[in-house]
Amino acid sequence: MLLCAGLLGAATVGDAFLYLLLQQRLELDATWFPFLPLGAAGVYLLLAVPAGRLADRVGRRRPFLYGHGALLLAYGLLLAPVTDVLLLGGVLVLIGTFYAATDGVLMALTGPFLAQGHQAGGLALVQTAQALARLGAAVAFGAVWTASGPSAALVAAGLALAAALCCAARFLPASDLPASDPPASDPPTMSPPPDESPSLSASTPTAGLPPAGPTRLRED
Repeated sequence: MLLCAGLLGAATVGDAFLYLLLQQRLELDATWFPFLPLGAAGVYLLLAVPAGRLADRVGRRRPFLYGHGALLLAYGLLLAPVTDVLLLGGVLVLIGTFYAATDGVLMALTGPFLAQGHQAGGLALVQTAQALARLGAAVAFGAVWTASGPSAALVAAGLALAAALCCAARFLPASDLPASDPPASDPPTMSPPPDESPSLSASTPTAGLPPAGPTRLRED
């Protein structure tokens, strides 16, 4: 799980770069730039709870991978020759979907595989690895942008994310629960012995009464 989080984090471009690319493509004035994250945040607020419920129903693995697939689509949309309206709405929706399907789902996906009593430390380790990987991705993306331009940097990021998705689909467990030994069968239970308490019968003398026997007639 730590490896998958690191691989996907290393191929995740910071959303600030995506908003900057979006501003350049749309030729937006700088006064509109702060409103771009608000659009993605609104999509996140709308989809976070439904995405969590969907993950509880179908499993956490698929929404987590599909969320990164949404980010890959956002990369492609920024490179595609589409209209301004489609570009603006599509990128913001895809970024919001990415965060809604991955933030909490990663923790829910990791939790069952951590040892009892080490859940908090394990989750912190996964988040730290993901943050460090995203930091490295931001530095690498900025370096490629400076050397070859934004389009080349985005193409490289898209190829890296596609490769990381393939690896994550290969290594992520198919089940949300860790494999465990089959439960031991219960030992056979012995049925209680039948009630052996004596029962009253015709041959059993009744307490306080003389035993039954032949009655002799007294002769006068």
